[in-house]
Amino acid sequence: MQLIIPDFSQIKILVVGDLMLDRYWHGPTSRISPEAPVPVVKIEESEERAGGAGNVALNIAALNGTPSLVGLTGQDEPASILKKRLTHHGVNCQFVELADCTTITKLRVLSRHQQLIRLDFEDGFFGNGEHADSGEQLLKAYQAQLSAHDVILFSDYQKGTLRDLPKLIALAKEQGKKVIIDPKGSDFSIYAGATLLTPNLSEFEAIVGHCDSDEQLVEKAEQLRQTLQLDALLITRSEKGMTLVQSGQSAVHLPTRARDVFDVTGAGDTVIATLAAAIGAGMDLVDATKLANLAASVVVSKVGTATVTVHELRTAMRQLSDVEQGIIAEERLVALVKDAKEHGEKVIMTNGCFDILHAGHVTYLEQAKNLGDRLIVAVNDDDSVKRIKGPERPVNTMIRRMQVLAGLSCVDWVVPFYEDTPTRLICDVLPSVLVKGGDNDINNIPGGDCVREQGGEVLIMEYVDNCSTTGLIRSIRSADESVENKTDGE
Repeated sequence: MQLIIPDFSQIKILVVGDLMLDRYWHGPTSRISPEAPVPVVKIEESEERAGGAGNVALNIAALNGTPSLVGLTGQDEPASILKKRLTHHGVNCQFVELADCTTITKLRVLSRHQQLIRLDFEDGFFGNGEHADSGEQLLKAYQAQLSAHDVILFSDYQKGTLRDLPKLIALAKEQGKKVIIDPKGSDFSIYAGATLLTPNLSEFEAIVGHCDSDEQLVEKAEQLRQTLQLDALLITRSEKGMTLVQSGQSAVHLPTRARDVFDVTGAGDTVIATLAAAIGAGMDLVDATKLANLAASVVVSKVGTATVTVHELRTAMRQLSDVEQGIIAEERLVALVKDAKEHGEKVIMTNGCFDILHAGHVTYLEQAKNLGDRLIVAVNDDDSVKRIKGPERPVNTMIRRMQVLAGLSCVDWVVPFYEDTPTRLICDVLPSVLVKGGDNDINNIPGGDCVREQGGEVLIMEYVDNCSTTGLIRSIRSADESVENKTDGE
């Protein structure tokens, strides 16, 4: 079954972690310095990006989620640049700015797309000296934001922001919040009690030791999950995909989805941001992990960027898997239609009894499909057919009629309805175009007003002459009577 991407616009996620500004200086090299055996780079271009927890927040914003960001910075130019860039993209910045402290900045010098050197500017926000109270200031900023958010996401780069993490986790759990953590380092005990932990394979094996097989990896993951009292553990495994281990369920192994890999920078931020948004939207962990896996496949296929949009997710989903088709329950159909329309597809809908499928039906349905991208056929149930056509109808039961329609290449989705008219169903589905055949009055088509009010169209199409189910039944009965009369005469 294809994933349905939820609406992330109402999901509020609090990101807490190490903030940093990433700077990139680009330029050509044409000579070696006379002062030392190093290349001379003539800087012609510079750019600045949010790194660390800031990049996680940007990924949430790119998915249309609402992120707030708490972390430590200095009172300096890098902090101002960081806040300006993040705010521009919809991030609610709640920085704790410390006097006489340097905002973590990483400067990379590149030439011909190759990194020549990285220079790190950082003091570390540790609990000593003049910054001893930074933990208390962070705690106050965190508590002020906690209750207003659905999911709490901790992004740990071991720069000192999360040194009181056990206390922060406990406060979140007291309020019933989901807690997702991207861990670092050799001591995972500080992450105890989290909802979900997302180490990569090397980080995981640094804690539990080398894993020779998938079975051993799952066994050790379950042991770690129990030890840390986690709801789940997600291990990202590069080209081997992802493995999800959660309480009371079998492990889930997801293969990598990436077709081309250009840049893995920031892929972990995309994964955890997508997980947080999906969990906040109510997806279960397995589906949330599938969506995060898909997001990772998109972001590593890009050069020089580390965010994924909802539109890109939908495009990737269409490319990697076939859209679900056939007989569909009404609730599922509504979700599929919404997803199709958000993807820019035109959805056509028609309805009828379709008791004995004939050439006229097929021609009509093919013409309807040519009007757009997806065709829905709504089918009367057996009782409503009897009420409309008489006690001897239908000839074929509803399920058989639906199975035949679903077998047509031009039909994407077949759905039943149980009233005499499909008005309620059409108003729930809201197709782009509503189509009816024959001599119907275009102003009195059931459901037509709902479609028009939403900017859709209502169209009348002609049936093929001399093709009707009633005519076929009449012909069959006449043939049967002729055979019976002939037999009686003999």
